[in-house]
Amino acid sequence: MEVLARFTAHASCSIGDSDDALGRMLAVLRFWFTKDLVRIIQLWCNWEVEDSSPPIVGDGPKVSATGEVSTEHRKVRVSYITEQTSHHPPVSAFWVDCPVKGISAYGFDQLSAKFTGTSVRVTPGAHNLGIFINLQHRDNEEYRLTHPAASLAGMLRGSLSITVADTCYVTCPKTRIKVILHYLEEGWLGKTQNRVLGVIFNYDPDKDNKAKIKEVPEKDVLARIEGCWQDKVYYTLKDSKASITDPQLLVDLNPLWPAPKIIPPESQQLRNESRRFWHGVTEAIQNKQFSQATKLKQELEEQQRQKATSRKDEGSEWQPRFFAEALVANGRPNLSEDGRRALKGLQEGNYGLEETPIIGAE
Repeated sequence: MEVLARFTAHASCSIGDSDDALGRMLAVLRFWFTKDLVRIIQLWCNWEVEDSSPPIVGDGPKVSATGEVSTEHRKVRVSYITEQTSHHPPVSAFWVDCPVKGISAYGFDQLSAKFTGTSVRVTPGAHNLGIFINLQHRDNEEYRLTHPAASLAGMLRGSLSITVADTCYVTCPKTRIKVILHYLEEGWLGKTQNRVLGVIFNYDPDKDNKAKIKEVPEKDVLARIEGCWQDKVYYTLKDSKASITDPQLLVDLNPLWPAPKIIPPESQQLRNESRRFWHGVTEAIQNKQFSQATKLKQELEEQQRQKATSRKDEGSEWQPRFFAEALVANGRPNLSEDGRRALKGLQEGNYGLEETPIIGAE
């Protein structure tokens, strides 16, 4: 069943605008609090978004990666491609590209779920090492954003809610700046707080041994983060006298909504693209024919198992189409020639791709 790939692209296209390393890290955090990437079988799409994110520390003019064209309040194209590269374990690779701004994001998506009695705890899988963001026009600065664990509660009482109580990290070895974000535990009384605290500080990539906010020496602190990750998040800076300035708004999530995807009509999609592949199942669910949806789902899954068995008997190894490898130890997928061609076509508004005879992950 396809899960819609939602992605708030507005914040992503401004990540590299600031001429200040701290400003770029704050922009990465603004993206972090607005991003929403989810796993699907295979999808490629575009977003057309306005380059109009509010200014941040050290923000320069909104221009293309070459600095030759102003992009302020203009539409820029963000392209996205994902493919399930492994079935056992289930892992998908993804790549986001905005050439005009010189920004790309990539990684592997894998989730691990465990029922804890009253809720389901969801954690990153072993191959999910986070989201990696590269800024080409900033000397290829790379940011790594790790994922916190989350819990889905309320299933027994029919009132679903998501809580996050974990710590995650954002690091950039080139600028030597690190962020620790701590999502607070839900209180015993009242509703979920959805609170997040964080610290941005200078660190040594060769001695990266600070895992908790309280472990960071005050002399290394550049800024602090505080707010509600479902509402408003603020940052405070340390001035030249080492005192904390007034809180400034980093992001207000209330008026934001994921940018609509631009995709080809289903008739022009490849037969293994998510919407086309699961069309019958989706249609049955929409018509509330749940038994039929289950039957169709099982048939599709059995077809893929049979193909995997046939490949094993023939001694052939599954190869993804858009990515060079099914899995990569460092968590950074590499595009294949087809993947690079597909992204280039997306940027040009060309969705035409030839079918491939192999249409299922192993």
